[in-house]
Amino acid sequence: MLNKLPGTTKPDSYIELDMMLNDARREERLARAELMASRLNVLAWKIRSDGMTHIEAAELLNQEAEKIQAQIEEAH
Repeated sequence: MLNKLPGTTKPDSYIELDMMLNDARREERLARAELMASRLNVLAWKIRSDGMTHIEAAELLNQEAEKIQAQIEEAH
């Protein structure tokens, strides 16, 4: 069965697949956002508990950014 929207001739199965892919992408983005929030909370806890100066905190953030960049490069 074809979609009845004006100017669209994709079969319903393609539309369903597209919706499933969009849902998967949304779930992946949510998982990544949750992971990032968790990492930031750990860093904030470490900064507070160690009584870091602003310079030490900035260095810790730079180290974390480097780890993330390395993970990105590994994935590609």
